[in-house]
Amino acid sequence: MNPKISDFGMARIFGGNETQANTNRIVGTYGYMSPEYAMEGLFSIKSDVFSFGVLVLEIVSGRKNTSFYHSDSLNLLGHVGSFHIRLFLFLPF
Repeated sequence: MNPKISDFGMARIFGGNETQANTNRIVGTYGYMSPEYAMEGLFSIKSDVFSFGVLVLEIVSGRKNTSFYHSDSLNLLGHVGSFHIRLFLFLPF
């Protein structure tokens, strides 16, 4: 079996000098969409990086993006964000 990563196609839409675009028709899987694309239809090459990052988090944690249902974090991204906040509070400056 050879796993294949696909569905990261936003970057191919841009021309040579474009860095972002906007659309009225939002399509995709909400758990993997960047927040600015899901809410406003604004996408850029960074949208693909965000989607890939969610995929990496799923691989590292062994859980799907929608499998974290805690009172203070609703999904994998919220769960990771709570670790970031806790780490920030305990780091000496």
